[in-house]
Amino acid sequence: MYDAAVYGSVTLPARRASLAWPVADALAIARRILVRTLRSPEELASSTSTPIIFVLLFRYVFGGAIDVGHTGYANYLMAGIFVQTIAFAALAAGTGVAQDLQSGLIDRFRSLPIGRSAVITGRVLATLVRSVFTLALVVAVGLVVGFRPAGGPADWMLALGLLLAFGFALSWVGIAAALLVRNAEAVQNLMMTLVFPLTFLSSAFVPAASMPALLRVLVANQPMTHVIDAVRALVLDRPAGPEVWLTLAWSAAIVAIFAPSAVVAYGRAVAR
Repeated sequence: MYDAAVYGSVTLPARRASLAWPVADALAIARRILVRTLRSPEELASSTSTPIIFVLLFRYVFGGAIDVGHTGYANYLMAGIFVQTIAFAALAAGTGVAQDLQSGLIDRFRSLPIGRSAVITGRVLATLVRSVFTLALVVAVGLVVGFRPAGGPADWMLALGLLLAFGFALSWVGIAAALLVRNAEAVQNLMMTLVFPLTFLSSAFVPAASMPALLRVLVANQPMTHVIDAVRALVLDRPAGPEVWLTLAWSAAIVAIFAPSAVVAYGRAVAR
């Protein structure tokens, strides 16, 4: 069934012949998700409250007991919170797809002449937009609790680019999990099981040097540590070293594995 209100009066053959339509389809889906989010204050509050709670919890409860040298714990903490915020957004992307599957909305999309990847690409784009809003709010809270960044505008733009690249990659992980599990609660539990250990087994909240030797090997070679160290160096105006390229390499590898898997899984889901 064709939805003229969303897609206009263009014929199906003309849509299939145009390379621009998959992009337009994805943007239309992303707009729908963002509008629904704005109309759901509880959903917006839920996505922004968790990182704020972590900022306050670690800054005022644990911060005084953690030695990070002369950096100041608020400055050390915020990069980890930024990356954790992006990871939670990826969790929300997977949960949203699972909810769409359960509610029958995917069946509605199946009846429309849209690209197979547009639905999940639109979800990823909406997740990135929501992430930017949440990150801006977290930065504001960080400034209130003592975060004093020294990086210039170019450093901040690069840091944001790395965060969004990593968020883009993790969103595909969440969506692939949703299309395989197909249950919102199960997807949320699965992503929590992935995100929390990776966050705490990184340099997000404590320096890796304070950990046991065997654990330091794991911490130093997992993707969240590279993203956190790169973002921390950029916002504090310090040399980022190879962490920028390692972040991009990890992000590209994750997308290369999980994006095709998600598209294939979506094709199977809509074919049922």
